[in-house]
Amino acid sequence: MKKRVVIIGAGHGGVQAASTLREEGFEGEIIMISDELDAPYQKPPLSKGYLQGKQNAQAILFRSENYYNDNAIDLKLGVRVAKIDSEKNEINLSDGAVIAYNYLIIATGACNRRLRFNGHIAEKVYYLRNFSDAKMIEEKINPASHIVIIGGGFIGLELAALAVEKNKKVTVIETEDRLMKRVLPETLSKVFYETHVAHGVEMILGVSVVDIIDGKKIKLSDGNEIDADLILAGIGVIVESELTENSEVLFNNGIVVNPFQQTNIENIYAIGDCANHYNPFAKKSLRLESVQNAVDQAKVAAAHIVERPFEYNTVPWFWTNQYHLKLQMAGISFGFDEAIIRQSPKPECFSVYYFKEEKLIGVDSLNRPADHLNARKLLTAGISPSKMEVADFEFNLSGLLKQEI
Repeated sequence: MKKRVVIIGAGHGGVQAASTLREEGFEGEIIMISDELDAPYQKPPLSKGYLQGKQNAQAILFRSENYYNDNAIDLKLGVRVAKIDSEKNEINLSDGAVIAYNYLIIATGACNRRLRFNGHIAEKVYYLRNFSDAKMIEEKINPASHIVIIGGGFIGLELAALAVEKNKKVTVIETEDRLMKRVLPETLSKVFYETHVAHGVEMILGVSVVDIIDGKKIKLSDGNEIDADLILAGIGVIVESELTENSEVLFNNGIVVNPFQQTNIENIYAIGDCANHYNPFAKKSLRLESVQNAVDQAKVAAAHIVERPFEYNTVPWFWTNQYHLKLQMAGISFGFDEAIIRQSPKPECFSVYYFKEEKLIGVDSLNRPADHLNARKLLTAGISPSKMEVADFEFNLSGLLKQEI
């Protein structure tokens, strides 16, 4: 009797898991379930291409329309998983259907953290997480003159750059005293701040939003008020525990998994943003919110199902594009004790190398794609250049890789 894999979620992780299973010779049934009505699509282009008008809906699809049928992947759209019954190895769908599984892969991602005031979710505030959100923002942004963006992280700033390109007046409100403070050093925060300001963005830092009236008026903690035609927000994401609450699946800031992406129930896996794993580079348990992580963990889970197991052990990497700035991040830099700048002759082309106890743990590269690729190789190989070598732009860091061969 053929076995069945059910995948909850049709994002980067879900689609990759299904594809890898077929590539690895899995001949059983694959059912992939999505609560969205749209065919599976890539999410980064929503803010980086689709809303800019550079890519249409067809261009951001993962696969052609025929791919799923051709590979015997049963794609169920517009339906939600209401319950996981791990004792019966079944899931209950929102339309009343019950589906049995031999293996279950949870790839549900994360959802937007929403603004709340006086215990209620703020109305007429728009967030970007999925294609429906993107279509709504596309509709709302065109007639708006003044767009206020709450949150100075990656998504908020990408939306700010997008709005500027559409010739809108843009204000960004950030509670921290600098942009992207959680993930970037002051050197890089300053470059992004100055670039946005040079493009006409009004930056309000170190101030929080205390109330929003009818999606038009924003009250700030310093007593000031701002009028807006459109309010967008990017204030982080959360993983909801509702799906696993009535099952035996362990949840702690995400679904807890081992290095093979298994949960505490051996035939249930979790991958991507929703998975809390021990990361060998960070040396701690965490969730990583990135496409690369979702794709790599999907491959690990699929390989384990087809009994070709290997542990997740990939250098994390991330990126953001804003105006002419392309920031690529490799490794995990939090907890560093020293940062060394490798400056090219061009002012906005440099990399920041992070060290902890003399060991390289992460690299942020601004408009230096070669540095980024080399950094990933160094981190994967466990090679740490000296701080003097990093600071010397003429020193060939890639030569260190050849020495190891």
